Amino acid sequence: MHDTMETFGYPATLIKAYEHWCVLLRPAQVTLGALILVAKADVKAFSELPAAAFAEQAQVVQDIERVLAAFSGFQKMNYMMLMMVDPHVHYHVLPRYEGEREFDGLAFADAGWPALPRLDAPTPTTPEQNAAIVAALKALW
Repeated sequence: MHDTMETFGYPATLIKAYEHWCVLLRPAQVTLGALILVAKADVKAFSELPAAAFAEQAQVVQDIERVLAAFSGFQKMNYMMLMMVDPHVHYHVLPRYEGEREFDGLAFADAGWPALPRLDAPTPTTPEQNAAIVAALKALW
């Protein structure tokens, strides 16, 4: 575990752990089912990941897209590797869609559709609502 994982709420936000990667719920839900795909390795450059992490990433991405298709019915998927504030290797995984998706009585709009995602416009959620999203995604994994 490293600081970037903690920043995104690990272990409470953990949905699935693989050998080299963890899938976390992104606490700020820019779109319904927004995730963080974070490397377990304590590295700050994509090129420093072990070869096995790259091989495993193919399966992780397939799993993410299968689960999020069932959960939110996304139309497009965005993977954003920013690593400016949180330096360890990770992606912001954003299911994109026109209109809104609903979960637990909340409407989740994709404020940036069809352009760039609006990271500054998440749907406000409580820790309890995020825990319910984590549980729903775990059940689909």
